[in-house]
Amino acid sequence: MSTATDHFLIALEKVLGKPDSPIPLHEPEFPQSAWEKVQDCLDSTFVSSVGKYVDQFENQLAEYTGAKHVIAVVNGTAALQVALTVTGVQPEDEILMPALSFVATANAASHCGAIPHFLDSDSRTLGLNLDVLEGYLNTIVEVTSRGTCNRYTQRRIGAIIPMHTYGHPVAMDRLLDIADHYNLPVIEDAAEALGSTYKEKHLGTFGLLGILSFNGNKTITTGGGGAVLTNNPSLAELAKHLTTTAKLPHRWQFFHDRVAWNYRLPNLNAALGCAQMEQLPELLCRKRLLAQRYQEVFRDFREIDFVVEPDNSRSNYWLNTLKLKEADPVSRDRLLTVANDAGYQCRPTWTLLHKLPMYTNCPRSPLPVAEQLEASLINVPSSAKLAGATTQ
Repeated sequence: MSTATDHFLIALEKVLGKPDSPIPLHEPEFPQSAWEKVQDCLDSTFVSSVGKYVDQFENQLAEYTGAKHVIAVVNGTAALQVALTVTGVQPEDEILMPALSFVATANAASHCGAIPHFLDSDSRTLGLNLDVLEGYLNTIVEVTSRGTCNRYTQRRIGAIIPMHTYGHPVAMDRLLDIADHYNLPVIEDAAEALGSTYKEKHLGTFGLLGILSFNGNKTITTGGGGAVLTNNPSLAELAKHLTTTAKLPHRWQFFHDRVAWNYRLPNLNAALGCAQMEQLPELLCRKRLLAQRYQEVFRDFREIDFVVEPDNSRSNYWLNTLKLKEADPVSRDRLLTVANDAGYQCRPTWTLLHKLPMYTNCPRSPLPVAEQLEASLINVPSSAKLAGATTQ
């Protein structure tokens, strides 16, 4: 075993202890109230998309994030698809997004018939590189009667999607300035960022719309689930209409006025979410404590940096992330192998989206930073329970 891998395992053991069984990358925990609320939901028989817990969960999210309107849906991908649709994205529009993102970001655009257009990342935030974004738009944009278009493809640019990678915020004030200059709507992919803020404002509330995810591996979970956030009442109304089969309200008549989706979050899932929201502050506190422990043990590593929250930000540290100082997929995979063999479930970042077979022909900027990050990032176990009990 090399010195680097030896030191890596020692550092993980200092933070997490020596595993008796594999330590998952991220797993949920449920308070007693979760069992009680789910049982209450079962007893009510309202387990589908109608019931008190759906409204309650939306209200809790609105109060916590500061969004004026929240629409709970079945997952984060659906939330992003709906957000793009109500924004006015049309088939063949190009949607600007980071190449370093989970596949759902690109899939949501594809579900709208739009075309993902991949941009480079920032080594500090891991999100969109705003210098690249600004310079790139200056090069490719032309304004036509159809709006802001790509002068080389002649397609309309429908939106910008900043993705807050692992919960670390993009500098949203500058991004909004750039987007406003080119008259482009911003839809925040805050799927991983519940509890993260930029300049004390919750992520997902800066853009025209934002989305959250409550998948089983997120900071809180509803099993599956997501939400659309917006301060625009007409967009909120349309989003709710489209996610409930576009059925017009009536005591008994079934009349639907457009093609839509059955994307409403079931009451049973929402009951779980209500209980999870009650413990969110404690979960975030323990996740920050765990991140601080990782930061401390990796502080003096010659080969590895711990990724800390950007300036003016407070990250939820959804997945704690290490970065090799020298990007090298061979060294990365060696560390991943020894860690997983020792019982620490670690993983690399996602394969860059333009390398996936369905997206190889999509337009893209040069991606040197994203390619370096792909070869150097490692996610380490990040469950809140790994920090132990603490107080807020």
